[in-house]
Amino acid sequence: MPMLPTGAEAEADLVRRAISGDVQAVRAIIRTHNQRLYRLVRAVIRSNADAEDVLQEAYLSAFSNLNRFAGDASLSTWLSRIALNAALARLRAQKRLKRAAPARPSTDADILPFPGSLPTADPERIMAQRQLLSLVEEATDALPETFRLVFVTRVIEGLSVEETASLLDIPIATVKSRLHRARRLIRSRLEERIGPVMTDAFPFAGTRCDRLMETVIARLGLTK
Repeated sequence: MPMLPTGAEAEADLVRRAISGDVQAVRAIIRTHNQRLYRLVRAVIRSNADAEDVLQEAYLSAFSNLNRFAGDASLSTWLSRIALNAALARLRAQKRLKRAAPARPSTDADILPFPGSLPTADPERIMAQRQLLSLVEEATDALPETFRLVFVTRVIEGLSVEETASLLDIPIATVKSRLHRARRLIRSRLEERIGPVMTDAFPFAGTRCDRLMETVIARLGLTK
């Protein structure tokens, strides 16, 4: 019975196909890593539109230099480093521009999509969850950059302490201390803002309320 390829072998085959110009392999790589790379870039840039632009440039750089991928680290780590470097370069350029000219007010108010977190059946619940998600994003954006990168990498993306330390090129102890501080800052900010949003928790209105009402009326045998 033939041996099935390991994860590393499958990844190496995907890379080889992408280098040869196989568009399906390129698509597979992007689909696999898109979410993590976007969130990592977004943690640095803090603008959805700019993050997409930076990620696009990072992909172009990565695929142009894919033949340099030696497999010493995982493809995910290799791509993450490219994306992170691209984001930091953009951030430095933005800071230079900011020093040279007044900053333009940001109008980027989109909410990051977290797969599976927003059910489609109940508009009231969708709105409440969007409010909560927006608060989490706002609190994350408010973190100092060094804490924000660790928080996004460890908590949102779920990388291990060792993987985060390697990616950000910092000691493991620094990852732990920054994550502890980031969580305290997030918790503090959410506690300040959560009160008004909690008044809309457990929504039971709109279609859900109407459905229950009509069911009760029908079971009571009342005429509409």
